[in-house]
Amino acid sequence: MARHWFYSPVPVSCERAGMCYHVNNVERAAEELLKWTKRGPKWNYAVRICMACLADQMPTQEARKAFESAANEEGMFLTPS
Repeated sequence: MARHWFYSPVPVSCERAGMCYHVNNVERAAEELLKWTKRGPKWNYAVRICMACLADQMPTQEARKAFESAANEEGMFLTPS
């Protein structure tokens, strides 16, 4: 199965203090979304967009934007340096 790569990765913080990683594809974004405890409207939208993208019904960059918004809502998004 081919990965749905993001044009530029989304930097997010992780459980370990001071550590971060870059989510660079839809599959990884979907995995991360399922780990988060805050599941607001942006989280819900991001999950739906990721699923649509995995079914080749949405562009990959739409999933990236939705994931970034959900990460921001969760307080996980890190400003790229």
